[in-house]
Amino acid sequence: MAIDLAAAIEDFWIARKRGEFFPRAYYDKLTLDDAYRIQLALIDRRVAAGERQIGWKVGLTAKAIQEQFGFHEPIFACLLETQPSGHVFGSTELINPGIETELCVRLTHGLDGTVSMAQVREAIDVVQPSFEIIETRGDPRQVMLLMADNGQARSVVAGAPVRLTPELALDKVSAYININGQEMASGLGSAVLDNPLNSVLWLARKLGEYGRCLRRNDIVMTGSFVRQFPLTPGDVAFAEFSGIGRVEMGISKA
Repeated sequence: MAIDLAAAIEDFWIARKRGEFFPRAYYDKLTLDDAYRIQLALIDRRVAAGERQIGWKVGLTAKAIQEQFGFHEPIFACLLETQPSGHVFGSTELINPGIETELCVRLTHGLDGTVSMAQVREAIDVVQPSFEIIETRGDPRQVMLLMADNGQARSVVAGAPVRLTPELALDKVSAYININGQEMASGLGSAVLDNPLNSVLWLARKLGEYGRCLRRNDIVMTGSFVRQFPLTPGDVAFAEFSGIGRVEMGISKA
């Protein structure tokens, strides 16, 4: 049964203000299209209230994870905050946080609808080693509510930018993540839709379905090289990306 989208947007907005990010009345009720439309409407309201959208994230970029969640393509969400490498979050600042090891790219001009790989490369000036900081703000089994709640997005911690030159093959970039002095995992850029630039190509087309586009100076977080890891107060993490650099972050102790 189709939901009343306008009413759902209002319900989600009111629930969010009281700290309920996954309204129980909508458990198992949303389609992916519903979830995207609620997500975008809530972001528009947040921006109108003073926040600033700085770009987009692409998730579920690994085929195995798509299959796990019953998706046939990646997903998108909005980025509203970035922090410099070395940033330390307060011990109570984040809700059930986690971390993903990703590359961010920055656009020198917009991309709209169906574009070519050559157009994507030409539009990108720099790449940054990055962490996505996610929050699990409700039952993660309610995937459509998770999407309506902006795909778990909370913040981006980004390292120093490097130029995207023809010699820098992002699919060949290797990365590893270290948490509290222990190497946790390593992966290649090819784990991200075969090449992280494919995330930008997919995103430009997908946003067009919702009347949106990529704009000049947007940041696009392209997808995780390795699995997500939970974080707790006192944790310190860094990641090294071959040929690109290092990013660091932490959470203060309780």
